[in-house]
Amino acid sequence: MRDIDEPRDLRDLAAFDAGAPPLDDETRRRGRARLVAAITAPGADRATRTTGRPASPVRRRPVLRIALTCVVTGAVTVGVLVAVQPDDGGDGRGKTAKPPVASTPPMRNVSARTVLNGAAAYARKHERTVSPRDDQFIYTKEIIKETNQKTGKTKTHVDEIWRSVDGSKRSWIMEIGKGWWSPPLADNESVWPPQDWGTLRALPTDPEQLILEMQDRFFGLKEKNTSLDKITDQEWSQIHFSLVGLLKLVPVTPEGLRPAAYEALGMVPGVKAVPNQKDAKGRVGVAITYDDSTLPAGVPSSGSYFIFDPVTFEFLGFRDERTSGDGEDMKTYTQLSYLDSWAVVDKVKQYPSAAG
Repeated sequence: MRDIDEPRDLRDLAAFDAGAPPLDDETRRRGRARLVAAITAPGADRATRTTGRPASPVRRRPVLRIALTCVVTGAVTVGVLVAVQPDDGGDGRGKTAKPPVASTPPMRNVSARTVLNGAAAYARKHERTVSPRDDQFIYTKEIIKETNQKTGKTKTHVDEIWRSVDGSKRSWIMEIGKGWWSPPLADNESVWPPQDWGTLRALPTDPEQLILEMQDRFFGLKEKNTSLDKITDQEWSQIHFSLVGLLKLVPVTPEGLRPAAYEALGMVPGVKAVPNQKDAKGRVGVAITYDDSTLPAGVPSSGSYFIFDPVTFEFLGFRDERTSGDGEDMKTYTQLSYLDSWAVVDKVKQYPSAAG
């Protein structure tokens, strides 16, 4: 099997430390320790497919905050994904973040798979197990710092969401400070990512099985696939898009699902690590983004970044880009966001302190 990604990956790896001073003894020690951890981590011996790449770009906010709706009728098993969003002046294709930050994290040269496997291990160790009742709501509070790239002006938004656990009640949704009521799904509708706890709980917590479940769900295979090697480029594209949606739009998941999603994302061809990226609190981390070589020439790849602590691999937050307006009136924003808090409450618009 021809490995088409290896030459460029090696060049990128070499370029990360071009002109950098030699590593000190402490950094080398940490590097050896993390290398051993990566080699011995669960799933580290699985081969990464390198013969194909996903093709669909990930949309910028506010689209990623909204569930992708697919209407399922009769025997039709392949849904048409439709991005539903409020009228905020439009969205647009973002650009890859360019400037590195001044300070340097302890580790710079690290693979996307190592980062995401480390993030999965951290999540498994620290995740809070929760079993909400169907009649309850998941409350989340997200902080979003949005900077106009032309003027440098930054505005902070606080988005609070109350989502019905079983999807049978209307939910309150917010996006960059704007809120609206989201009605329950109709009988012939489903969404990705799933918003109801029952459907989320039924998703596989094995990363390979999660990938295959997504392939089957979106492409309606006549015979269920059992091998990642049989996934096509276009299928990888949809799988990447779906994993990003799951990780971004569902901040609270059943036990084991988020770690599995991190590991699954690390198996997607085209996912890469980018050092020296700042989060909303000014911390320097290593980011995971998507390099889509199947896009037409001149079309930028995803501008969406997952940012992790470079040592512990704790998830720090997101970096996205958004555009609004058209032509000369178009504005481009850089968004840095993180989950501030979450809780299970009994009523919509009820705060955690008043729950129970």
